[in-house]
Amino acid sequence: MRSRFNISNYSNLAQRVITAIVGAVLIIGSLIYSEWAYFVVFGIILGFTQMEFYKLSGLDGMLPLKSFGTFIGLMIFTLTFLEEMKVIPIRYYFLVFPLISMIFFIKLYRKSDKKPFTGIAYTILGIFYVAIPFSLLTVAAFSVDKTFHYEIVIGSLFILWASDSGAYFAGTKFGKTKLFERVSPKKSWEGSLGGAATALTVTYFISQYFTVLHAWQWYSIAAIIIIAGTYGDLIESLFKRSIDIKDSGRGLPGHGGFMDRFDGLLLSTPFIVAFLKIF
Repeated sequence: MRSRFNISNYSNLAQRVITAIVGAVLIIGSLIYSEWAYFVVFGIILGFTQMEFYKLSGLDGMLPLKSFGTFIGLMIFTLTFLEEMKVIPIRYYFLVFPLISMIFFIKLYRKSDKKPFTGIAYTILGIFYVAIPFSLLTVAAFSVDKTFHYEIVIGSLFILWASDSGAYFAGTKFGKTKLFERVSPKKSWEGSLGGAATALTVTYFISQYFTVLHAWQWYSIAAIIIIAGTYGDLIESLFKRSIDIKDSGRGLPGHGGFMDRFDGLLLSTPFIVAFLKIF
């Protein structure tokens, strides 16, 4: 009888590696294939991540508008992509503001909500915390000569993954000094330094291969990711601790949920875009 593949039968480390390889192939493949493939794949990731955030908010008794909030997030991502592609003019961005205002109208008719403004706040927070960073990632991809450069996104992701992986293995092997015990007891300074070293090593090779940016720009992005990415991880840990859960979900075996995997990206991207646009 033919045996079926079941990833849950593997160790956590094996699950982590399998998921990472499959995810990396899908993401990198979409970026290299075309701008539209990037748009589809990252739009799907955005949708799952934002819905996951709203689901977690619901565990803490909040009642955000899950579907409508995610719809607005996807709309912002779509408008950003189409504007950067020069398919539509920037004036269509003004559609976002009445959509956000409709959150208040919808909540007005939800009679069961005891704290409607808390639900409104969490709906808007999901947009700013998840959808805006993913949309800004598109801006980063087009930040050089208004052309889609997948190298910027891939390079940033490689640095982020290297930082996360280096921190995970260094922390597991050498971690003793707690980094921020109140929020995340398992994270250590040794892990953070290991992640930084791994990220900088990967940055060297990226700067040699992806010449769309100068070496000093890649190292600046690496510094942003090392610092802001670490804070992004801590902030998501603070969020999970506030609702007393370990993982944000089970969508990515070995990694937890989508927020667990992309938390560093959510806080790094705004700084990366600001850096690329200003400098």
